[in-house]
Amino acid sequence: MTTRLSDDAAALPKKSGNTGSVTLSGLATYGVMAFPLAFAGLPIYLHAPDFYAVTLQQPVATLGAILLALRLFDAIQDPFIGSLSDRFHQWRGTVLALGAILLGVGFWMLFHPWKEAPLVWFAASVLICTTGYSVVTINYQTLGGLWKTSASDRTPVTAAREGFGLAGLLIASVLPAALATRTGIETAFLYVTLGYLPLLAVSLWLLLRWMRSAPLENPQTAGPAMGWWPLLRSRWRRLFFGLLFLNIFASAIPAVLVLFFIRDRLGAESYTGLFLLVYFLSGVISMPLWTRLARHFGKVRAWQMSLAGAIFTFCWAALLGEGDLTAYAFVCALSGLALGADLALPPAILADHIDTDRRQGEASRLFAIMAFLSKSGLALATGLTLPLLGLFGYQPGTALTAQLGFLLSLTYAGVPCLIKLCALLCLIAFEKDLTQEKPAG
Repeated sequence: MTTRLSDDAAALPKKSGNTGSVTLSGLATYGVMAFPLAFAGLPIYLHAPDFYAVTLQQPVATLGAILLALRLFDAIQDPFIGSLSDRFHQWRGTVLALGAILLGVGFWMLFHPWKEAPLVWFAASVLICTTGYSVVTINYQTLGGLWKTSASDRTPVTAAREGFGLAGLLIASVLPAALATRTGIETAFLYVTLGYLPLLAVSLWLLLRWMRSAPLENPQTAGPAMGWWPLLRSRWRRLFFGLLFLNIFASAIPAVLVLFFIRDRLGAESYTGLFLLVYFLSGVISMPLWTRLARHFGKVRAWQMSLAGAIFTFCWAALLGEGDLTAYAFVCALSGLALGADLALPPAILADHIDTDRRQGEASRLFAIMAFLSKSGLALATGLTLPLLGLFGYQPGTALTAQLGFLLSLTYAGVPCLIKLCALLCLIAFEKDLTQEKPAG
């Protein structure tokens, strides 16, 4: 296929430097940083509120309000972090180190509360933690986008990173609970914190070591940086980010409702951990599959395949009812496959665009937009689905009428199916506009 550039690319300098080969050791050294980043997410947003509510007897409603406000602030600050990261790209290693320090300090603070003012301590800890997380994540993903390699090798780069991330999620989902059964909740999180800090430090050291020898594009420093409006005026970026948000929003709805669906619709609350394990493990295992499909058919075609698979899976999930445990396990496995594609393919497509359109000077801002869309999609799904279900009389944890059961299934699986169908049709219609590489073979 013919490479398509955005309308502001004609006057950009030619690509310089040699393309670097991607090795397994290079992928592992780069990708391992995703493990502690992903590991931190579940303790921050899942375990910490429960820890403060149960152990410190803090009101759940207040904790929820604090988390919602901090989530909104976290999403809003991403574009500013991206702008600053582009401006100070020469010190990206220092920026990564500062972000990791914030993440580590905030994580330690979160589970070592100041009991005289626990809510203030909780808010400060989460703010420090999430700011550090955003700084590291945006710059870390930018490095993957700046790695000078062939278009066919960019999917393995993102797949390695996201595979390590899913492994971090897997461990974080089982480790605290496993430790708590032996030591108690407070001691369990003390051990988790003590183990997390050296893990974060070693992963950062490996990443900084990799940066010294990795073939990375140096963003152009001459001339002023492109403003936000010109950056988003590109037709390619409008198409890509629009389709990406549709897909993110569609995936966020079942993510918000999954615990309610398992407990109230399937009557399988005791199997929740097993279902999540199948889901995340399937995502990890799928990474080589999507790497191979992207190399053979191209990344956009592979993304279309994942959307088609997700639509089939959600249609099936919408038909399930109480006791359909085996069928739902297969749904988790299939949706985990789609998760692997959602994590690996869009960042690789954006990295292709950064390379083709010579947007290395704005790479951090472009990845910051991805982060902003991801957090905004989750916030929008949270703000719409639960209140909408509540308006129709749904009360979590209570017996469902036939109508409410149907409504929960429709919201959990039917609505995401329709949104993903729209995304797939648009992705097919604009395939040539979005494709920026030739498939191998």
